Amino acid sequence: MLKKVINIVVLVPLGIILVLLSVANRQTVTFALNPFNTADRVLSVSAPFFVFLFLAVILGLVLGAAATWFAQGKYRRRARNEASEALKWHREAEKQRSQAEKLAAQASLPSPQN
Repeated sequence: MLKKVINIVVLVPLGIILVLLSVANRQTVTFALNPFNTADRVLSVSAPFFVFLFLAVILGLVLGAAATWFAQGKYRRRARNEASEALKWHREAEKQRSQAEKLAAQASLPSPQN
């Protein structure tokens, strides 16, 4: 319930802002990639201004996510190593338990309880 309220409080105003931004920036602009000759049509793209704004936001989100993912790599590696070590020790415990049960059966002793 709280997540739904937070989504409404955050996403509805964000959606309204994006729609207003799109409506206010409909004029066509040219994005030129040739800094020496801006009239060069080969290295330029014309689109409404809000398209470039949205692409800049999306690019920022992707770059930020990639930077975070790479920065957290050491923690993911540590978690993988610890998980494999825990699995190794779990297997060792199972092996020791089965050996103890086998020895208990041979010695006619009651088997150890969990």
